[in-house]
Amino acid sequence: MTEQENPARAALSRLMEPQDAAGLALVMVAGATDALRIATGRLRAGPQLERDITSVLADNGTGSWPGMQASLQRWAPRIPDLAPERDLATMHRLGGRMIIPSDALWPRQLADLGLHEPICLWWRGMEQPLPAAAKTIALVGSRDSTSYGAAVTGDLAYSLAQRGFTIVSGGAYGIDAHAHRSALAGAGDAMPTIAVMAGGVDRFYPSGNEDLLRTVANQGAVLAEVPPGSAPTRYRFLQRNRLIAALASVTVVVEARWRSGALNTAHHAESLGRAVGAVPGSVHSANSAGCHRLIREGGAVCVTDAGEIAELAAPSGESLADLAPEQRADHDGLTLEDLILLDALPLRSTSSVEKLTSVAGLSADSVRAGLGRLGLLGLAESERGGWKRSRKAC
Repeated sequence: MTEQENPARAALSRLMEPQDAAGLALVMVAGATDALRIATGRLRAGPQLERDITSVLADNGTGSWPGMQASLQRWAPRIPDLAPERDLATMHRLGGRMIIPSDALWPRQLADLGLHEPICLWWRGMEQPLPAAAKTIALVGSRDSTSYGAAVTGDLAYSLAQRGFTIVSGGAYGIDAHAHRSALAGAGDAMPTIAVMAGGVDRFYPSGNEDLLRTVANQGAVLAEVPPGSAPTRYRFLQRNRLIAALASVTVVVEARWRSGALNTAHHAESLGRAVGAVPGSVHSANSAGCHRLIREGGAVCVTDAGEIAELAAPSGESLADLAPEQRADHDGLTLEDLILLDALPLRSTSSVEKLTSVAGLSADSVRAGLGRLGLLGLAESERGGWKRSRKAC
């Protein structure tokens, strides 16, 4: 099955754009191998399959779908370019690989994306398991960073890497580059840093960061969900941001203008129930306007050092570390709001964020942040966009 599924997913990643909801639903319903046959016209999609895809899209809150014929017409122009064996050979030549959700190396936290979990990941770097979300921090921000932003990012990334965290960012100029570089400098035993690309990993982009990204690949990992040779389009930059947010337990925006791609990453993190932090800056700096906006609107916690970020990643607190394992309870260290939210979670069915705000008497932002913390502790689990209490919490 894997021998068929790997080339099928490689081909599908070239045929479909990231977050192609209809395509991802087709893979979910039919499996990768048959999905490719249907998408390329070698297998007919029956009425029941269309109904199943429509149901999956409805369950995931996707808008109206015009039907399979419209999707087939959209994919048809790319069919002649499909050459999965070539793409897999390119990765082998680069010393990389492609991984799929059934692989041992697949980062399990990406399952939180639900329908929008990527079809595959193209990986350039050392073959070692990626760290769990609880040990990964996303540091993002402006490409035109100031000296203040560069200094703060350097301090945060270095200190977090020294604490054993892995830093994930987007490989771009500015804050991203400072985050990767400082994480490499502070690296301990853990994987120091991960760069998530908007284009193919066969060509490091931007070219000015080629040496840096090569070092990231040698000591950490460079990832993309699009195959080798893919161009880093604006749409793909926005889509890869969800991967950065999903890989990490905390997303920290160091500097961001009022309208910034870094804010897009923060919003992805918030929608996943992950913690979001923002670094304050000068009220006169346009590069900090987006951070102040996140803090003011309640979407982010104000953070000023690595300790505060580490606390967001492990909200139960370090004081419990002195207890013997048999003395610890799963609820130890939870805040009052988290205990209230845990009590509000149903045991069997799932509940939406909106419903939980009413039952728990908390704001939507508090519920999302609390669900992220409870999820990382294994006390809550997400299922088809809703949340329920895990068996561990019962």
